[in-house]
Formats: sequence, C-alpha cells, structure tokens
Amino acid sequence: PPAHSRNDWIGPPDKHSNLRPVIFYVPPEESPLERRLREARQEAQACNQHFWERHNRAFRQEKEEFIYSRLKAKGMEMRDETGQKATLNAEEMADFYKDFLRKNFRKHMQYNRDWYKRNFTITFLMGQVALVRALRWLRWKKKNVGN
Repeated sequence: PPAHSRNDWIGPPDKHSNLRPVIFYVPPEESPLERRLREARQEAQACNQHFWERHNRAFRQEKEEFIYSRLKAKGMEMRDETGQKATLNAEEMADFYKDFLRKNFRKHMQYNRDWYKRNFTITFLMGQVALVRALRWLRWKKKNVGN
C-alpha cells in the first residue's frame, strides 16, 4: 500500500485458501490497546489462512483420489479419447462430499470454536477501542467548547 494510506488493504484471493489477505494499517501513534486489537486480527487472519489452506489442499487431493479410484473401478481412464478430463456424476460426487465432511467433522467443530473465541476477543477489543476513542473525543470537545 502507498505510504499515505490510512486504511487496511485487501488483496486478491489466495490460490490455496481462497481467503483475501489483509495488510493492516498501523497508525503512527497506535495505542497499546489498538495494537492488541490489530495483533488479534492478524493472528485470526493467519489462523484462518493456515486452516483453509490445509483443508482445501486435503479436499482437492482426496477428491482427485476418489475420482481416480471410481474411474478405475469402472475401467475408465482419467482422460477420455478426446483428452478431456473424465468426470463422475453428481450422485457419485455426493458420496465423496458426504464422506469428506464426516471425516473432517471434528476439525470443523474445533475450527468453529476457535473462530468464535477469536472473534469474541476481537469484538470485545473493538468495543474497548471505540469507547476510548469516544471518551477522548468527548474530552476534546468539552475542552474546546469551554474556550
């Protein structure tokens, strides 16, 4: 981002996680509370990135293996005579999706618990930062109205 920017910058989706990376703006006079909030947001972003990158890679790999095994069982190759990638029908793929979700249920539950905890912390810190800023603004307003 340009040096004069005063906002977070959001990039294009990552090819592995499909999440959009964020470059967080760091104000020149960031308070310790604001720093805690930014760091909590950065940590949440990093954890999300890590989880979805691993999850999506496992998904793609297991999907390819499933398709290969089903095609092989039918006596088919991965590509047809024209060179096109062979596919399975929706019902066959539904078997894969159902099995994948079942196998990864606990991982998803743990991810959701962690995600809620992180977001509660971030929301709480955002409330604190907003309150401090509002009180600072009110003190400034009161000071300047009195002059």
